[in-house]
Amino acid sequence: MASSIPTRSSTEKSEALKPCSNARKNGGDRGNIGPERAFENPELWGLRRSARKSGVPDFFHDSMGGNAGCKLGSPRSFFGDSVATNSKSEVVDNGDRSVSELKSSRFCSVVGNEGPQISLHTDKALTRCCSLEDSTDGDPGKKNEKLIALSCNEEEFLIENREGPTSKKMKVSSRPVVNTVPFDAKYLRKVNGTTFFVGNPVLEEEARQRWPHHYMKGKKSKKGCNPANDCDEDEVILDVKCHYLQANVSGCLFDIGDCAYVKGEKRKPNFIGRICEFFETTKGEHYTTLQWFYKAEDTVMKEQAKFHDKMRLFYSDIRNDNLLDCIISKVRISPIIPRVDVKSRALPSCLYYYDMKYSVDYSTFSSLETIPSTISSDSPSSITRVMHPKTSTEDIEDDLPSSSQGEKRDLCSCYGFENDSDVSLKGVRHCCKSNNVEATLLDLYSGCGGMSTGLCLGARLSGLNLVTKWAVDSDEAACESLKLNHPETQIRNESADDFLDLLREWKRLCKCYAVGIGNQRKPNLRSSHVKKSNPHARDDSSMDSEEFEVSRLVDICYGDPANVGKRGLKFKVRWKGFGPSEDTWEPIEGLSNCKDSIRDFVVEGVKAKILPLPGEVDVVCGGPPCQGISGYNRFRNFNAPLDDERNRQIAVFMDIVEFLKPKYVLMENVVDILKFAKATLARYSLSRLVHMNYQARFGMMAAGCYGLPQFRLRVFLWGCHPYEKLPQFPLPTHEVILRGGASAEFERNIVGYDEGQVRVLEKAVVLEDVLSDLPAVSNDENNEQIPYTKGPQTEFQRYIRMPKSEMIGFSACEVDDIQPLLFDHRPRKLFEDDYMRVCQIPRKKGANFRDLPGTIIDANNTVQLDPSKERILLPSGRPLVPDYALNFWEGKSVRPFGRLWWDETVPTVLTVPDAHHQAVLHPEQDRILTIRETARIQGFPDYYRFSGTVKERYRQIGNAVAVPVSKALGYAMGLAWLKQSGDEPLLTLPSNFALSNKVLQLSSSPSEVQNVSS
Repeated sequence: MASSIPTRSSTEKSEALKPCSNARKNGGDRGNIGPERAFENPELWGLRRSARKSGVPDFFHDSMGGNAGCKLGSPRSFFGDSVATNSKSEVVDNGDRSVSELKSSRFCSVVGNEGPQISLHTDKALTRCCSLEDSTDGDPGKKNEKLIALSCNEEEFLIENREGPTSKKMKVSSRPVVNTVPFDAKYLRKVNGTTFFVGNPVLEEEARQRWPHHYMKGKKSKKGCNPANDCDEDEVILDVKCHYLQANVSGCLFDIGDCAYVKGEKRKPNFIGRICEFFETTKGEHYTTLQWFYKAEDTVMKEQAKFHDKMRLFYSDIRNDNLLDCIISKVRISPIIPRVDVKSRALPSCLYYYDMKYSVDYSTFSSLETIPSTISSDSPSSITRVMHPKTSTEDIEDDLPSSSQGEKRDLCSCYGFENDSDVSLKGVRHCCKSNNVEATLLDLYSGCGGMSTGLCLGARLSGLNLVTKWAVDSDEAACESLKLNHPETQIRNESADDFLDLLREWKRLCKCYAVGIGNQRKPNLRSSHVKKSNPHARDDSSMDSEEFEVSRLVDICYGDPANVGKRGLKFKVRWKGFGPSEDTWEPIEGLSNCKDSIRDFVVEGVKAKILPLPGEVDVVCGGPPCQGISGYNRFRNFNAPLDDERNRQIAVFMDIVEFLKPKYVLMENVVDILKFAKATLARYSLSRLVHMNYQARFGMMAAGCYGLPQFRLRVFLWGCHPYEKLPQFPLPTHEVILRGGASAEFERNIVGYDEGQVRVLEKAVVLEDVLSDLPAVSNDENNEQIPYTKGPQTEFQRYIRMPKSEMIGFSACEVDDIQPLLFDHRPRKLFEDDYMRVCQIPRKKGANFRDLPGTIIDANNTVQLDPSKERILLPSGRPLVPDYALNFWEGKSVRPFGRLWWDETVPTVLTVPDAHHQAVLHPEQDRILTIRETARIQGFPDYYRFSGTVKERYRQIGNAVAVPVSKALGYAMGLAWLKQSGDEPLLTLPSNFALSNKVLQLSSSPSEVQNVSS
């Protein structure tokens, strides 16, 4: 059944931490505040009772009362609880005194419910709780009245009668205040705790404009950065009575925009959020809306974030309504600019900072182009530094509050900026590249080149000329295939470990020999005499001591290419009087007399860019092998997969990225990386990129969604410099026949349409669309190339048969009377017994070994030998129905000797086509699929040739990234490079993208494209 994979459920739970739910739940539990509500900030003015609980020493309480500017009463009354808001309030006019007079006066008179005047000794800067001495009128009902709060604008304060016959509260204001509807006092004390709002409510009209999502009566909304943001399942509170601009929590005054610690789960660290709203419900409950910051370990990185700076936070758009009492204390947070080319120095231990935004969707870490308005306008006091990547130093200083100007230089020095001018990213941030600019690509673990080939094809469709400049792989046959198709590429047949060591040594050599290349002195042409190594000679051979003259150096490597048992930096030497076949690898220590030859080689090598230097690579891609997580490996290390030598290539890949600092990174891997050992390797990969200050996101893409007859779900991880545009993931273009799925924890990372989202998809591509034009071949076919026998039957076949020049869009290919040859259309030859079995498999849909004579199927769908018949034997004496097929999956499998059919797809192309355990038989021919048929299923064009044995060619194709998938990713990266992509994680590809070979330029948005002949 065809389906638009992947469809993402809107009700899926995110794997990321959701501090909102826990904070809200704990906020109303007065008993759970406990010792975590410690005085973490000297601005926190707590209550004596709470302070005692938290173990604060007495000297702290003494210091709290010494400079209040008022005459304090007993400690018990001073540190008493605040008043619940269920008491009736009485608005008292202050006569003819103006507000300004009230602000400037240290005395004001109010009238209590009983009428007599009370002289209050107040201070205009007072924002904490204090008690009042007995009034001079001697009224016992006014004894120990307490000033609950005095707002910053001093237009309002509260007075409570603590010891009178009745509990009374007076609200004194210079303007009218809306009376509070009385509710059950016990309930409100429980939910509101020691909190109350300060000042008058925001006017209703203004509140509805600023926070409309809280006033949508009769409508349901979700919590998040706005009502349309489906980042959390809790509904927004809609029974809102009014909003406030300030609140007092345990004696500490909070403004909208302040950052605060928020009560976390029991025995776990507190959360951190930014206050966006204060509001009161119609029931009298006090709430705040918090916008969350993530700590590194709270993101998808989890335990793999342990090497991150503990003071680093990640901004998010997630907001939630929480009880005001969940707030603990203020916290200072500063935004900074991330840099990948400067080693960060530690910030002061008391200062949190953030330089990226985190989004749960596709586990995205992205740069903040601008500081959100809630930060820059509502909370200037909380911002130490605001640095916009697109602005100059002067622009940055304009955005900073005056109080922060003096701190700018300190923060610059903390992050590697020597002076203020270094803050500007002029010359660092790249402008929109011209279509004529060549971008360079390094393909690590390149194999035969499926990933880099597709990336270059897709990038050209966006208008970017991406060229594979370097490639590295340890498979010699795969390197030969890559060289055959990409002769312009510098291909190195070596391990990634050796390549990394070589890059480090090459940088040192360039420093030593290639400084000021344009001014190099003329090389000394005098040859040097050195001892030529002879690894095959005996120890007593005279050859070991014989000296030869060096003609020139022709290559460089790091490792042990001659297998002499010693790794190190080696040069390939061309000896004077000898040909290339006599070249030998010599250690650099043995070439001490050849400084001029080394200099010449390095200078010419830098000019030819035989090896990349840091900053010279624009894109690094690769799929580091992880044999340690393979399901076929019975000895997997579940507890510490990173300690497994077979998994260390992920670390090597990231080490190369860290050394070269490319603008863009794309890593591919199997889905098992998310299923094995709690996704440790995937989290580690993402964490390494983010730790290097790269933006990052990862998703899962199915090859069938982009026009291939196979499902093949793979994980892709994007990374890019903080001042580049983070590439999007391309949405599916085709329906697909579902074949398996992903880990439930990461279902939100599947690249696909959400439920209910409108989509226009092409029908699923099946085997007939891909293979029906290929000529019939036998099991014994061994020709390297054969002619086509008929023309293309489908649009896919017409595209896949394009010559290289036409497919890459350089020029139109005129092949009217020329019929090109078909390469690699030959199968791996079956053994005689297997071939005889295959010949008896019916040529029909669903046929497999169960259709061989002598088998029966029981009620449990288990295959067995027919006990009523004698077991049939082949001429070799082996049974026609082999035991391994009967026992595979306890007799329930239908894969052994399975025949594919024209209207089907394959689950995943593997490295070894094995008819014993897979359905790999051609629908109408008695053989397995050929090399070319397998390559087409992977999306390789017919012009793409392969080297090595038949077995090696199958392995290269099975290990490759499907070309249409990397093509779609290359297009997305090209748009990001050209600054034409959006900020959303997903991109809609142009119609007929899979079969397009013409540049697709955006008109005004990514969804509006036009074809432009190249």
